[in-house]
Amino acid sequence: MKNAVKIAVTLAILFLIFRSIDIHEVAATIGNANVRYVLLGVAAQFLSTFLASYRWNIIMKELRFGQRFLFYLRSYFKGAFFNQALPTSIGGDALRVLDIVRLGFRKRDAFAGVFIDRLVGLSGLLILNLLANFLRPDLLPPGIFWVINALSMGGITVILVLMAVQRLNFARFRFFRRSSWLRPLYGLSRRTNRVYHGKKGAIQIVMTLLTHLFSIVAFYFLAQGVGMRYGLITFLIIIPPVVLLTLIPIALAGWGVREGAMIGLFSLIGADKTLVLSMSILYGLALIITSLPGLYFYLAGRHHI
Repeated sequence: MKNAVKIAVTLAILFLIFRSIDIHEVAATIGNANVRYVLLGVAAQFLSTFLASYRWNIIMKELRFGQRFLFYLRSYFKGAFFNQALPTSIGGDALRVLDIVRLGFRKRDAFAGVFIDRLVGLSGLLILNLLANFLRPDLLPPGIFWVINALSMGGITVILVLMAVQRLNFARFRFFRRSSWLRPLYGLSRRTNRVYHGKKGAIQIVMTLLTHLFSIVAFYFLAQGVGMRYGLITFLIIIPPVVLLTLIPIALAGWGVREGAMIGLFSLIGADKTLVLSMSILYGLALIITSLPGLYFYLAGRHHI
């Protein structure tokens, strides 16, 4: 039922979009896209996914889960494939948790590792968006500019508060001991501080910034491929809010939500809606293509079982 609702929402949003944009023009634009730029976009997205898997590898080793990088590479790509290509009830994050649990670790510990990976990724996206916004504060209307920055700073503040929880004297406060949800919060805070500790924390920030930078570069190349002539800074400002919106689990793999948000924000700077929609569809296809190694790893794992 949940997947049926997501499919229905996706189709409804796409239907509304194509009511105002000619689907034949979009198909022609995609068909005439510059192949070299499209391939560069797919390559950049693959590098983004690869770096994300390496970042998760660092996080899990810092949390003392062990295992070789190849294990985390396979697991991350499997998760990416389940997120992008399969309308199943098992999301990519859930699949990664199951991979860790099969090694003999507790579910809550495995969940904490995946959650912190998501948290690190989110922090990098918010930081990148803030930096880009202040490089070009005049790109978007003032109201939109301040709303995006407020949301970014709010998200970063929540992460900092989570990290600060560990610094409280846990044993001194009874509500920590008695509350069933504050105790896990303290555990997440302790693990997050371990990941962000010292030089390793700086490495995590650099890794997640590079991960999102390559993903945004993928958008940039695909946009060039369909004829959108905007600089990279423009994409650094517009893409992060779009990505954040696609994290809301109301549509299938973000389809529809991504396209609607992309058209809405790029329209504010006068972009052609047909070109924007073509770029967004190409990016969705690039996500599926770059997740295909996950299908191989998943089938290979089932064969060994």
